[in-house]
Amino acid sequence: MQDAKQNYDVIVVGKGNAALCAALAARDEGARVAILEAAPQEESGGNSRFAGGVMRFAYDSVEDLKRVTDLTEEEIATSDFFTNTTDEYFDDLFRLTSYRTDPELSEILVTQSLDTMVWLRSKGVRFVPNFGRQSRLVEGRRKFFGRLPIEVSGGGAGLVQFLDKAAREAGIDVHYATRAKRLLLDEHERIRGVHAAREGEPVDFHAGAVVLACGGFEANPEMRTRYLGPGWELAKVRGTRYNQGDGLRMALDIGAAPYGNWSGCHATGWELNAPEFGDVNIGDQYQKHSYIFGLLINAHGRRFVDEGLDFHSFTYAKYGGELLKQPGQFAWQVFDAKVNDLLRSEYRIKMMTKVTADTLEALAEKLEGVDAPAFLETVRAYNDAVVPDAAFDPTIKDGLSTRGISPPKSNWAQKLDTPPYHAYATTCGITFTFGGLRIRPENGQVLDVHLNAMPGLYCAGEMVGGLFYFNYPSGTGLVSGAVFGRIAGAGAARAALG
Repeated sequence: MQDAKQNYDVIVVGKGNAALCAALAARDEGARVAILEAAPQEESGGNSRFAGGVMRFAYDSVEDLKRVTDLTEEEIATSDFFTNTTDEYFDDLFRLTSYRTDPELSEILVTQSLDTMVWLRSKGVRFVPNFGRQSRLVEGRRKFFGRLPIEVSGGGAGLVQFLDKAAREAGIDVHYATRAKRLLLDEHERIRGVHAAREGEPVDFHAGAVVLACGGFEANPEMRTRYLGPGWELAKVRGTRYNQGDGLRMALDIGAAPYGNWSGCHATGWELNAPEFGDVNIGDQYQKHSYIFGLLINAHGRRFVDEGLDFHSFTYAKYGGELLKQPGQFAWQVFDAKVNDLLRSEYRIKMMTKVTADTLEALAEKLEGVDAPAFLETVRAYNDAVVPDAAFDPTIKDGLSTRGISPPKSNWAQKLDTPPYHAYATTCGITFTFGGLRIRPENGQVLDVHLNAMPGLYCAGEMVGGLFYFNYPSGTGLVSGAVFGRIAGAGAARAALG
């Protein structure tokens, strides 16, 4: 059995967005860097490869956007990009996390988000206006809603490709099919590397510092059930099957401090019959995020959330958990013909569970697993409760709501009355877990259970605990991964190079 040794200044465990940013930042400091990726090359890229690619960062005006992407004069003249000021970003993050987000971490995330986007661009990442999913033409003007006007060209997969190219050009070594198994310590219990299995063979990688950026435990059903609770083993996994919680386990084994919402996660509505794990050929298209324009119906034929509480960007990451609580862990999204042109691209792929009918009665019989009479009763009650005292407008929270039913529908509440009707079967798809490690925000160094810095150990990405609780504003994960990946990589390199 081979027992090879490899020597570097910095080892990065993982190869998604955060890991690649950490590796590039460490290389910028002059460190010799290796990436250990559990997946083979064709499946590499972590959860980032499955992400939609929207990026939530702070910007005051179109001048800030021009630092990130090339905008034509025509695009500027005919578009309303609105703003996502630092105050607006803080407000969204605080509100969605019930004000539990760590103040130091959130301060860094928000205030460094724009500079990090500019840094990503300097590494070859290409950004484009988010025309497809977060904008709509209104009286000849393009309006970008939800404070998400920019996305990565090619989505999450494109982001990984851009960063892969930058890593190759920077001379960073990547070891594929190499699963990190434990951290190596010297006689003073300082980090000195990683013991791994490369294609099943043991190998030690030695380094002055290690950055853990290999995701949470979302692909591990045992850990999901242990930390998130009963039933979570039944969730689909939206992304990579390689995020098994290895990095968290290795760090906790040597005394790292757990931090954040360990019983919480990002989970969304997902195609009922999607495979167990994400499919790189489908990407994020199993998601179903246009529920705000329709009704969510469970097996009892009842609604169970306020579909129009806010833009999907601010509710989708918690409604997956609500869906998992329903009998049979499924729900149908029901729409009528009035909103056909508003449904996102994922409603037009071939691999989905969809039924259509010309009457609600006929649709009710096609909703497999649903109490048909109760569904018809729910729709009648909903239609009677719609109060048409506001104009329907999909680009704002229009206030078109219901009255006298529970749960209410706070916005975009139109009667379900225009055939043909169509419905889509969904279940819960888990994206990533919120629990992580406690770090020093200024350099990404991991703290132990007594809040002492652990020499040589750093972390980034999903493994940073304390940012997200209960819910999550879309587009924040990729930006957070880049911000704290850049910080951890630079911190690790400076420590290793002394």
